[in-house]
Amino acid sequence: MMAACTARIPGCIFDLQHASVVDGPGLRSVVFFKGCPLRCLWCHNPEGIRPGRELLSDHAWCGREVTAAEVIREVAGELDYYQATGGGLTISGGEPLYQPEFAKAVLVEAKKAGLHTCLDTSGCVPRKTLEQVIPSVDLVLFDYKATGEELHRKLTGESSAFILENLRFLCRLEVPVILRCPMIPSLNDTESHFAAIANLAREYQAIRQVDILPYHSWGRGKPKPLWGRRRVLNIPPVDQPTLARWDLLLRQTGNIKAVIR
Repeated sequence: MMAACTARIPGCIFDLQHASVVDGPGLRSVVFFKGCPLRCLWCHNPEGIRPGRELLSDHAWCGREVTAAEVIREVAGELDYYQATGGGLTISGGEPLYQPEFAKAVLVEAKKAGLHTCLDTSGCVPRKTLEQVIPSVDLVLFDYKATGEELHRKLTGESSAFILENLRFLCRLEVPVILRCPMIPSLNDTESHFAAIANLAREYQAIRQVDILPYHSWGRGKPKPLWGRRRVLNIPPVDQPTLARWDLLLRQTGNIKAVIR
């Protein structure tokens, strides 16, 4: 009875992508949940900001209601590809834990289907939510966006203190973590931020890798109603000299496993 109830739990997503190679190991399906507590200036998924379906124009809606069982049915046919490549299912967003019951249901159903599960999170969620979902998570992709409380609030609209506490909580549980660091020229790509990233990676063995995610401008071309009254960041994509500087900063931080995506 409980399993059937889990499968029927509904939620709202704005996309379900197949054959991703950038959202965890191997070939993966990625479920993008609607709703996010952060307001990052560089957001490239503005369709994930507000919870629930939203009308973009007279004939276009963003978001669809699905159950956990429907999500698993949509990806179950790709199980052979997952097993051959070490892939599986990733829940992302938005912030997937903004819909905690639905996120837990999808993860539980995915594990029952034999899928490797990955949680892509900002960490800006209540501790109890993490505690509820972690038993069904094989790998966490954890965003680390900025160093310093004042800068983090300026760039994302929220405090970094409890986000870092959640990261430390996961690491103490020895849940495998990939630290994902969106890097935005002139906003957060400072020597002190790279040093803080390296310090975290050295401090916790659970952090298996650091992914540096260079800023891109894909979000700017998405429908304006998604942004509301928010200012859209208007800076050019990352150039080669900047990438070379980041690479040098990473090498100067010492022996950590880091990749510029």
